[in-house]
Amino acid sequence: MECVFGLVGNGFTIVAADSSAVHSILVHKSNEDKIMVLDSHKLVAASGEPGDRVQFTEYIQKNVALYQFRNGIPLTTAAAANFTRGELATALRKNPYSVNVLLAGYDKETGPSLYYIDYIATLHKVEKGAFGYGSYFSLSMMDRHYHSGMSVEEAIDLVDKCIVEIRSRLVVAPPNFVIKIVDKDGAREVAWRQSIKDTGAVPV
Repeated sequence: MECVFGLVGNGFTIVAADSSAVHSILVHKSNEDKIMVLDSHKLVAASGEPGDRVQFTEYIQKNVALYQFRNGIPLTTAAAANFTRGELATALRKNPYSVNVLLAGYDKETGPSLYYIDYIATLHKVEKGAFGYGSYFSLSMMDRHYHSGMSVEEAIDLVDKCIVEIRSRLVVAPPNFVIKIVDKDGAREVAWRQSIKDTGAVPV
């Protein structure tokens, strides 16, 4: 029941993800951050098997950092997306990762961008994208309300509309979401949308 979605606005890209760690019928925690800061101007929002998701996104993060350390310049968002796609494709016939990725970034030359990369190594540059069961509702909301050149306030309002729609329409809806943005000032967290608080472990 994972929900990951994002869109490109006027000078920024915003992504949102649910924060539920679920296995079978059990919810283990409701404050899992599924949007990783890849570097100063890139975000990776991922969905999929928890082990694969964490291992793969950390692997990509460290390799992007290694490239910058070795060469003295960071990868562009397009280069990072193609590297991510290449690693998924390489693993596909060996030990595939069950991971879907939205890679958001901002480059001085090209501005904001969003890349859709699925578990079978399909890569597309998109204006809006989504993964998980929540994509049925978030994509329809974005089709209805999205327009190029959205302001940050308009984009956050649209993200909130998507979250409301997911919570009201999905039979097992995740209660909490995290929202992050990347623009010329860098990648950072915008807000959490929480309907329940994580209380931690229950004493036995």
